[in-house]
Amino acid sequence: MITLASDFGTPYPAAMKGVLLRRADARLVDVGHDFPRQDVRTAAFWLRETLPYFPPATHLVVVDPGVGTDRAAIAIRAGDHALVGPDNGVLVPAARRLAGDESLETYAIDERALDPVVPAGESAASSGAGPRSNTFHGRDVFAPAAAAVHGADRDRLGSLAILEDTDDRVELALPEATVEDGRADGEVLVVDDFGNVVTNVPGSYLEGRERVLANSEPVPVGDTFAAVPVGQRLATVGSHGYVELDVNQGRGETAFELGVGDRVVLEPES
Repeated sequence: MITLASDFGTPYPAAMKGVLLRRADARLVDVGHDFPRQDVRTAAFWLRETLPYFPPATHLVVVDPGVGTDRAAIAIRAGDHALVGPDNGVLVPAARRLAGDESLETYAIDERALDPVVPAGESAASSGAGPRSNTFHGRDVFAPAAAAVHGADRDRLGSLAILEDTDDRVELALPEATVEDGRADGEVLVVDDFGNVVTNVPGSYLEGRERVLANSEPVPVGDTFAAVPVGQRLATVGSHGYVELDVNQGRGETAFELGVGDRVVLEPES
Protein backbone atom coordinates (compact mmCIF):
# COMPACT_ATOMS: atom_id res chain seq x y z
CA MET A 1 0.00 0.00 0.00
CA ILE A 2 1.09 3.55 -0.77
CA THR A 3 -0.86 6.40 0.79
CA LEU A 4 -0.88 9.90 -0.65
CA ALA A 5 -1.38 13.20 1.15
CA SER A 6 -0.91 16.72 -0.16
CA ASP A 7 -2.26 20.25 -0.35
CA PHE A 8 -2.65 19.95 -4.13
CA GLY A 9 -6.40 19.75 -4.49
CA THR A 10 -7.03 18.45 -8.03
CA PRO A 11 -5.81 17.37 -10.63
CA TYR A 12 -2.15 17.27 -9.55
CA PRO A 13 -2.46 14.11 -7.39
CA ALA A 14 -3.56 12.21 -10.50
CA ALA A 15 -0.14 12.78 -12.07
CA MET A 16 1.56 11.39 -8.95
CA LYS A 17 -0.71 8.34 -9.09
CA GLY A 18 0.16 7.83 -12.72
CA VAL A 19 3.87 7.73 -11.89
CA LEU A 20 3.27 5.34 -9.01
CA LEU A 21 1.12 2.98 -11.05
CA ARG A 22 3.79 2.82 -13.75
CA ARG A 23 6.53 2.03 -11.24
CA ALA A 24 5.00 0.09 -8.34
CA ASP A 25 2.58 -2.78 -7.88
CA ALA A 26 0.77 -1.09 -5.01
CA ARG A 27 -2.69 -0.26 -3.76
CA LEU A 28 -2.99 3.55 -3.71
CA VAL A 29 -5.02 5.15 -0.93
CA ASP A 30 -5.68 8.88 -0.58
CA VAL A 31 -5.33 10.30 2.91
CA GLY A 32 -6.40 13.68 1.56
CA HIS A 33 -5.33 16.41 -0.84
CA ASP A 34 -7.16 19.32 0.75
CA PHE A 35 -4.77 20.17 3.58
CA PRO A 36 -4.51 23.95 4.02
CA ARG A 37 -2.17 25.28 1.37
CA GLN A 38 1.49 25.35 2.45
CA ASP A 39 0.52 24.76 6.10
CA VAL A 40 3.16 22.29 7.25
CA ARG A 41 2.09 22.17 10.90
CA THR A 42 -1.57 21.48 10.21
CA ALA A 43 -0.66 18.70 7.78
CA ALA A 44 1.76 17.24 10.33
CA PHE A 45 -1.03 17.13 12.94
CA TRP A 46 -3.53 15.36 10.69
CA LEU A 47 -0.92 12.87 9.49
CA ARG A 48 0.01 12.07 13.08
CA GLU A 49 -3.64 11.44 13.87
CA THR A 50 -4.43 9.45 10.70
CA LEU A 51 -1.48 7.34 9.55
CA PRO A 52 -1.27 5.12 12.69
CA TYR A 53 -4.58 3.53 11.67
CA PHE A 54 -3.03 2.09 8.49
CA PRO A 55 -1.32 -1.28 8.18
CA PRO A 56 2.37 -1.13 7.21
CA ALA A 57 2.66 1.13 4.17
CA THR A 58 4.70 3.72 2.33
CA HIS A 59 3.30 7.19 2.98
CA LEU A 60 3.89 9.83 0.30
CA VAL A 61 3.41 13.34 1.68
CA VAL A 62 3.78 16.56 -0.30
CA VAL A 63 3.11 19.79 1.55
CA ASP A 64 6.09 21.66 0.27
CA PRO A 65 6.23 25.47 0.33
CA GLY A 66 10.00 25.18 -0.31
CA VAL A 67 9.65 23.24 -3.59
CA GLY A 68 12.52 23.95 -5.96
CA THR A 69 14.76 25.41 -3.26
CA ASP A 70 17.70 23.75 -1.53
CA ARG A 71 15.44 22.00 1.00
CA ALA A 72 16.22 18.30 1.09
CA ALA A 73 13.99 15.41 0.06
CA ILE A 74 13.95 12.58 2.60
CA ALA A 75 12.61 9.16 3.45
CA ILE A 76 12.05 8.07 7.05
CA ARG A 77 11.73 4.50 8.24
CA ALA A 78 9.37 4.33 11.21
CA GLY A 79 8.91 0.77 12.37
CA ASP A 80 7.14 -1.14 9.59
CA HIS A 81 6.24 2.09 7.80
CA ALA A 82 8.17 4.42 5.53
CA LEU A 83 7.43 8.09 4.87
CA VAL A 84 8.62 10.05 1.84
CA GLY A 85 8.43 13.81 1.42
CA PRO A 86 10.14 17.17 1.84
CA ASP A 87 12.48 17.80 4.75
CA ASN A 88 10.43 20.53 6.38
CA GLY A 89 9.19 18.64 9.46
CA VAL A 90 5.86 17.53 8.00
CA LEU A 91 6.76 13.82 8.28
CA VAL A 92 8.22 13.84 11.77
CA PRO A 93 5.25 13.83 14.20
CA ALA A 94 3.58 10.95 12.33
CA ALA A 95 6.87 9.07 12.01
CA ARG A 96 7.53 9.31 15.75
CA ARG A 97 4.07 7.95 16.54
CA LEU A 98 4.38 5.15 13.98
CA ALA A 99 7.80 4.12 15.29
CA GLY A 100 6.64 3.77 18.90
CA ASP A 101 9.69 2.93 20.97
CA GLU A 102 11.88 2.35 17.91
CA SER A 103 14.28 5.00 16.67
CA LEU A 104 13.72 6.69 13.32
CA GLU A 105 16.01 6.05 10.37
CA THR A 106 16.37 9.04 8.05
CA TYR A 107 17.68 8.97 4.49
CA ALA A 108 18.40 11.77 2.06
CA ILE A 109 16.96 11.23 -1.41
CA ASP A 110 19.44 11.78 -4.25
CA GLU A 111 17.14 13.44 -6.77
CA ARG A 112 19.60 13.01 -9.64
CA ALA A 113 19.79 9.26 -9.04
CA LEU A 114 16.07 8.85 -9.73
CA ASP A 115 15.00 7.51 -13.09
CA PRO A 116 13.47 10.54 -14.83
CA VAL A 117 9.71 10.75 -15.12
CA VAL A 118 8.96 10.55 -18.83
CA PRO A 119 5.47 11.17 -20.24
CA ALA A 120 4.14 8.87 -22.93
CA GLY A 121 5.51 9.83 -26.32
CA GLU A 122 8.79 11.24 -25.00
CA SER A 123 12.16 9.57 -24.66
CA ALA A 124 14.28 9.42 -21.52
CA ALA A 125 17.16 10.96 -23.45
CA SER A 126 15.16 14.14 -24.05
CA SER A 127 14.27 14.43 -20.37
CA GLY A 128 17.80 14.68 -18.94
CA ALA A 129 18.85 13.99 -15.36
CA GLY A 130 17.15 15.30 -12.26
CA PRO A 131 13.59 16.57 -11.85
CA ARG A 132 11.80 17.94 -14.91
CA SER A 133 10.08 20.70 -12.94
CA ASN A 134 11.09 23.04 -10.13
CA THR A 135 7.45 23.38 -9.07
CA PHE A 136 6.11 19.79 -9.10
CA HIS A 137 8.44 17.58 -7.11
CA GLY A 138 5.41 15.54 -6.07
CA ARG A 139 5.38 14.06 -9.56
CA ASP A 140 9.07 14.21 -10.45
CA VAL A 141 10.84 13.44 -7.14
CA PHE A 142 8.60 12.15 -4.40
CA ALA A 143 6.40 9.77 -6.42
CA PRO A 144 9.41 8.00 -8.02
CA ALA A 145 11.14 7.87 -4.65
CA ALA A 146 8.03 6.45 -2.96
CA ALA A 147 7.76 3.78 -5.66
CA ALA A 148 11.40 2.78 -5.06
CA VAL A 149 10.97 2.73 -1.29
CA HIS A 150 7.77 0.70 -1.60
CA GLY A 151 9.61 -1.99 -3.54
CA ALA A 152 12.55 -2.21 -1.13
CA ASP A 153 13.14 -4.30 1.96
CA ARG A 154 12.28 -2.07 4.95
CA ASP A 155 15.29 -3.41 6.85
CA ARG A 156 17.62 -2.48 4.01
CA LEU A 157 16.45 0.93 2.83
CA GLY A 158 20.01 2.20 3.04
CA SER A 159 20.96 -0.16 0.22
CA LEU A 160 18.79 1.73 -2.27
CA ALA A 161 20.95 3.73 -4.68
CA ILE A 162 18.69 6.76 -4.34
CA LEU A 163 19.00 6.91 -0.53
CA GLU A 164 21.85 7.95 1.73
CA ASP A 165 21.90 7.71 5.54
CA THR A 166 21.73 11.07 7.26
CA ASP A 167 21.37 12.44 10.78
CA ASP A 168 20.28 15.81 9.41
CA ARG A 169 16.52 16.24 9.60
CA VAL A 170 14.25 19.21 10.21
CA GLU A 171 12.39 18.56 13.46
CA LEU A 172 8.83 19.65 14.07
CA ALA A 173 7.17 19.23 17.45
CA LEU A 174 3.55 20.22 17.93
CA PRO A 175 3.17 22.65 20.86
CA GLU A 176 2.01 21.36 24.21
CA ALA A 177 -0.28 23.12 26.66
CA THR A 178 0.73 24.06 30.19
CA VAL A 179 -1.61 22.84 32.93
CA GLU A 180 -0.94 24.22 36.42
CA ASP A 181 -3.11 24.94 39.45
CA GLY A 182 -6.33 24.10 37.63
CA ARG A 183 -5.54 26.42 34.70
CA ALA A 184 -4.69 25.23 31.18
CA ASP A 185 -2.81 27.57 28.86
CA GLY A 186 -2.72 26.28 25.29
CA GLU A 187 -3.51 27.13 21.69
CA VAL A 188 -5.59 26.04 18.72
CA LEU A 189 -3.88 23.26 16.78
CA VAL A 190 -6.38 22.92 13.94
CA VAL A 191 -9.95 23.72 12.96
CA ASP A 192 -11.61 20.81 11.19
CA ASP A 193 -14.10 20.97 8.33
CA PHE A 194 -17.01 21.02 10.79
CA GLY A 195 -15.61 24.15 12.43
CA ASN A 196 -14.57 22.27 15.58
CA VAL A 197 -11.72 24.05 17.35
CA VAL A 198 -9.12 21.45 18.35
CA THR A 199 -6.85 22.75 21.10
CA ASN A 200 -3.69 21.20 22.50
CA VAL A 201 -5.16 21.01 26.01
CA PRO A 202 -5.31 17.36 27.16
CA GLY A 203 -8.84 16.02 27.36
CA SER A 204 -8.22 14.95 30.95
CA TYR A 205 -8.54 18.63 31.92
CA LEU A 206 -12.33 18.35 31.57
CA GLU A 207 -12.71 15.32 33.82
CA GLY A 208 -15.13 16.00 36.66
CA ARG A 209 -16.01 19.49 35.37
CA GLU A 210 -19.50 20.61 34.38
CA ARG A 211 -18.47 24.07 33.17
CA VAL A 212 -15.25 25.90 32.39
CA LEU A 213 -14.16 29.37 31.41
CA ALA A 214 -12.74 29.42 27.88
CA ASN A 215 -10.84 32.68 27.43
CA SER A 216 -12.96 34.05 30.30
CA GLU A 217 -16.28 33.00 28.72
CA PRO A 218 -18.39 30.36 30.56
CA VAL A 219 -18.93 27.18 28.55
CA PRO A 220 -20.70 23.93 29.52
CA VAL A 221 -18.76 20.67 29.33
CA GLY A 222 -20.38 17.75 27.51
CA ASP A 223 -19.47 14.21 26.51
CA THR A 224 -21.29 14.59 23.18
CA PHE A 225 -22.35 17.45 20.91
CA ALA A 226 -25.96 16.68 21.82
CA ALA A 227 -25.24 17.45 25.49
CA VAL A 228 -26.29 21.02 24.66
CA PRO A 229 -29.14 22.33 22.48
CA VAL A 230 -28.57 22.80 18.77
CA GLY A 231 -26.63 26.01 18.14
CA GLN A 232 -25.14 26.14 21.65
CA ARG A 233 -21.43 26.16 22.49
CA LEU A 234 -19.67 23.48 24.51
CA ALA A 235 -16.28 22.13 25.51
CA THR A 236 -15.74 18.43 24.87
CA VAL A 237 -13.00 15.87 24.30
CA GLY A 238 -12.52 15.16 20.61
CA SER A 239 -11.47 11.93 18.95
CA HIS A 240 -7.83 13.06 19.10
CA GLY A 241 -7.87 13.22 22.90
CA TYR A 242 -7.70 17.00 23.13
CA VAL A 243 -10.20 19.56 24.39
CA GLU A 244 -12.35 20.92 21.59
CA LEU A 245 -14.43 24.09 21.63
CA ASP A 246 -17.44 23.32 19.49
CA VAL A 247 -21.04 24.16 18.66
CA ASN A 248 -23.74 21.52 18.39
CA GLN A 249 -24.49 21.51 14.65
CA GLY A 250 -22.63 24.79 14.24
CA ARG A 251 -19.23 26.36 13.72
CA GLY A 252 -17.03 26.52 16.80
CA GLU A 253 -14.39 28.76 15.26
CA THR A 254 -17.05 31.41 14.58
CA ALA A 255 -18.77 31.15 17.95
CA PHE A 256 -15.51 31.29 19.89
CA GLU A 257 -13.78 33.66 17.44
CA LEU A 258 -10.72 31.41 17.31
CA GLY A 259 -8.35 30.30 14.57
CA VAL A 260 -5.25 28.16 14.23
CA GLY A 261 -2.47 29.36 16.54
CA ASP A 262 -4.74 31.48 18.75
CA ARG A 263 -4.23 31.25 22.50
CA VAL A 264 -6.78 29.30 24.55
CA VAL A 265 -6.93 29.57 28.35
CA LEU A 266 -9.23 27.22 30.25
CA GLU A 267 -10.07 27.80 33.91
CA PRO A 268 -12.60 26.48 36.42
CA GLU A 269 -15.75 28.53 36.61
CA SER A 270 -15.79 30.18 40.02
